[in-house]
Amino acid sequence: MGVVLVFLCLLITSLTAQDTTGVATLAGRLLDAEQAPVAGRRVCALEAQRCDTTREDGSFRIADLRPGSYTLIVTLDNNQELKSEQVEARAGVEASVLITLPKITAVEQSITVTDRVFLPPEEVKNSGYLVGQREIFKSAGALQDVSRYVQTLPGIAIGSDDFRNDIIVRGGSPLENLFIVDNIEIPNINAFANFASAGGTVALLDAALIQDVTFLTGGYPAPFINRTSGVLQIAQREGDREQFRGRATLGFAGAGTILEGPIRKGKGSWVTSIRRSFLDFFTNNIGFGGVPVAYTYNAKVLYDFSPKDRLWIANVSGNDRIRLGLAEGNTDLTQEINNFDIRYNGWRSATGLNWQRLLGERGVSLLGLTHSEARIRSNVKDLVRFGLPPPNQPVAEQIANAPTVFRESSAEGESTVKYDLTAYLPGFDKLQTGGSFKIFRPAYNTASPFGRDTPFSLVPGVNRFAVNTSFLAYQSGLYFQNTRNFGGRINLTWGGRFDNYQYVSSSRFSPRVGLSYRINERMSWRASYGAYFQQPFFLFLAVFPENRGLIPWRADHYVTGLLYTISSSVRMSAEVYQKDYKDYPVSLQFPTLSLANVGDTFDVSSLLFPLTSAGRGRVRGLEIFIEKRFSEKWFGQANFSRQRARQAGLDGIPRPASFEYPYIFNLVGGYRITPKWELSLRTAYLTGRPFTPFNLVESARQRRPIFDLSQVNALRLPDYFRLDMRLDRTFTVRGKPLLVFFGAQNVTNRKNIAGFTWNRRTNQQIANEQLGLFPLVGLDWRF
Repeated sequence: MGVVLVFLCLLITSLTAQDTTGVATLAGRLLDAEQAPVAGRRVCALEAQRCDTTREDGSFRIADLRPGSYTLIVTLDNNQELKSEQVEARAGVEASVLITLPKITAVEQSITVTDRVFLPPEEVKNSGYLVGQREIFKSAGALQDVSRYVQTLPGIAIGSDDFRNDIIVRGGSPLENLFIVDNIEIPNINAFANFASAGGTVALLDAALIQDVTFLTGGYPAPFINRTSGVLQIAQREGDREQFRGRATLGFAGAGTILEGPIRKGKGSWVTSIRRSFLDFFTNNIGFGGVPVAYTYNAKVLYDFSPKDRLWIANVSGNDRIRLGLAEGNTDLTQEINNFDIRYNGWRSATGLNWQRLLGERGVSLLGLTHSEARIRSNVKDLVRFGLPPPNQPVAEQIANAPTVFRESSAEGESTVKYDLTAYLPGFDKLQTGGSFKIFRPAYNTASPFGRDTPFSLVPGVNRFAVNTSFLAYQSGLYFQNTRNFGGRINLTWGGRFDNYQYVSSSRFSPRVGLSYRINERMSWRASYGAYFQQPFFLFLAVFPENRGLIPWRADHYVTGLLYTISSSVRMSAEVYQKDYKDYPVSLQFPTLSLANVGDTFDVSSLLFPLTSAGRGRVRGLEIFIEKRFSEKWFGQANFSRQRARQAGLDGIPRPASFEYPYIFNLVGGYRITPKWELSLRTAYLTGRPFTPFNLVESARQRRPIFDLSQVNALRLPDYFRLDMRLDRTFTVRGKPLLVFFGAQNVTNRKNIAGFTWNRRTNQQIANEQLGLFPLVGLDWRF
């Protein structure tokens, strides 16, 4: 009869952030046959030669482990050592185990591992979710895009339409999210992006290289800087340390190849991915005047210089181009997009060098150097700016004669040096501290020579601008955080950060605190509070002189909730939250317009107007989440959210926020029918988002969209519903697995409405339909 090591627990619904120093933790409890805690016994991770002694409640914690596999050793009364099979430890998450000693006089020299689960670091108390590579790569509707998958998590909603992958967190603007990949802060992880947005159409990241994703939606701790809604942290996997391998993929993002292999007999590894879209090989127009073309490049090199020193370099890059608007064969004049000729070309790259050093029993440090660059060139011509073209005029002539209403040839650069330290000191338990220094190099050359025919104004052509400027800006920050246990039930995390925003001459202190209380073995209560600040993007600050007076806006997060373990693979949570905004940028000209209500658009010029820091807002909500982690046959998660979001412009009147979805329901799951067949489904239901109707009489008179400002966000779009399906079939080709998948988004072909536009050519209101039935096919072959 053996000692049984049971990995209790499944995924905590509040699964959260990867540790800032990129290390792993193995923790748990040692119990006897009567389930009483066993104190004073040594539990060790053999390969790391790191141990801990169980406390009065039987708990132990082996921290600061390199990600990898470890053999656990338990030392009994007679100094007999029992070994387990290897247990996986992942960067930044905590593997939780329960060791039960049976009532016996002699035991076998082994420990049996029966279940595995990864729990959050103790310093994160609420609103965090762990996503594995399998869910992103295989889930229906995710399109192997991390941003599209996290749209299914509690309180998260899509943006303006299905073509974009914006992340709307608890009613906040998509501009409010922070992206971190392997300790590299990346301004935008998507292709077809601009400097005034945080979304795009597809991710630059190859899902096949992702190991874990942790997404924080509120109350996150002190190390995270300069975003007021969410933090998306992504850990990419290592390459193979034993042999050279390859992989060919085909999917929504394009066709690609992954290559990987060892460095110096397993002391390190490398992995790289190259992908390219392929629709342009078959057509030059997929219905909106062109075809998107995108290349993405991912790479990671890791090397262990010593048992204490690890170095890794990671890069995420991409370049893309697209043409939109009127074209031969695309002359549907009921679509407003066909009144334009839009050309876009973008490039972005982020590279990080990280040195991690284990400090023995004292802790771990991580030094990071990051550099990112982005360049965008775009040109927009308005074919009906000066009236309707003559009937039957060739498309090429219409484009040649049209004026340029917006142009951009701009760049942004950002360099960061960052240091994080986790230490274990007497009287402090776990202490985390660190800081960063950033240098920004924006270079903007952009113009809107005719101004903007904004629907908020009865007067056309407002806010003309021409900007040709480059400058340096700096930002620095320091943080401190302490996590302590009080008895066996209470865990407290407290701290704060100080940030200086040189360009806007502002400094801010952000307190953070979190508390958890273990009610019993199945249930815990958690609460957190934090103040968060965010500087407006440099493009907003540079375009109009008035905008130099903007200051960082503030969001205060209040979150509390319960976590309940239903079984060893199922947990659920319920949380309530409140998010209070202050000093949000709002329009100086249009009293009802707040920057909090924009952001999910490709139309950069619609986001640029004179601003002042006078906006206020509040979001309140309830979220219920249940998840079944994958085990043998199936996985699934379901969540329900209720929210109320209000934002006020310069007039101070709270109105429904543009990103308020009062009710959200998501259901995602997959089932392994046989070893060769798998099925996955996704269902999403959202109540309609607010919108402002047009003043039909005035819009028709001026042949352009003009809002009815007596009904700002007073009406709602029809409810949104979508059902996605995917079927996977695994074959064997030359002894290697070949995965082929088929599926469809919106299999019911529901006509979801993204919003309304005013077609200036036909002089009528047009409903913009979301993506209809969209078939998908792809493959993944490992060679």
